[in-house]
Amino acid sequence: MNLHDLEAFVAVVETGSVVGASGRLNLTQPGVSRRIQNLEEALGTPLLDRLSKPLKPSGAGRDAYEHARRVLRSLEDLKSGLAPNGEITGEFRLGILPYLSDAALAVPLDRLRKEFPRLTLRITSGWSPRLLEQVVRSELDAAALCLPDGERPPEELTGDDLGEQAVLLIAAPGLGVPKPASLADLSAFPWVLNENGCGFRGFIRRSFEAAHLPFQVGVEALSADLRMSLVARGHGIGIVTPAALTGSPWRDAVEILDTDFRPQVRAWVFHRPPAGRLQRPISLFGETLFTSLHGAGPFLKA
Repeated sequence: MNLHDLEAFVAVVETGSVVGASGRLNLTQPGVSRRIQNLEEALGTPLLDRLSKPLKPSGAGRDAYEHARRVLRSLEDLKSGLAPNGEITGEFRLGILPYLSDAALAVPLDRLRKEFPRLTLRITSGWSPRLLEQVVRSELDAAALCLPDGERPPEELTGDDLGEQAVLLIAAPGLGVPKPASLADLSAFPWVLNENGCGFRGFIRRSFEAAHLPFQVGVEALSADLRMSLVARGHGIGIVTPAALTGSPWRDAVEILDTDFRPQVRAWVFHRPPAGRLQRPISLFGETLFTSLHGAGPFLKA
């Protein structure tokens, strides 16, 4: 058994295939397969369920994967600890939900670059379910995302709760939404929303389903500016943060709806334990993002 065999096994588990591990490690596929076989022979047990697609670890393989991750992370920590001046080096793979990107890509990243100048940041944008999956599979070191209130993440992750994230419901005055508007009133109109995977969209859909009311998405678009312009032109009801509405050139063309229905999700920063050398960068990012979202106040780690 050697470290190269462990690296190959971890790569196969995290990418779900020999092909993916081959690309990550810059090895041939037969080379990756040989390393997995070497490890299985050394441990005396199959580590992969070769009938599953994507490839998944066997029962013994799941235990071996957790041990291998800790060994490899310890080596990264050792290298980092021996770096000049004890600086943290290497990569920090960070996923960020688009909704949080305005807050996360400003002060938090500036602080990370200032405090850890030798740490290379790899930023990925995506929806919460995909980001969670990538953290679970160790494709990302941490992710900032939103979950509906009350929804818990996978047990294998550690999370810092960044608090509730409320939004405003808006529409063009000419759309004719009643004042005040009940949930049943809102169900009569189309919505202009993010693509599937957005936490707010999921919360709204489930709220209508729980009330046995129709839910119609008129337009879905990734760009926040495009969504605002579509709402302003009367294509449906939209959701927006107070800060985004204040800074939008369309703010005078829409109105805030008078309704008791207030979609809310919670923002989180998740990572797999142990964080090792990345504990300080992850903590700094979470604390600074909390401040960007809420201003000065107590940051309570979950």
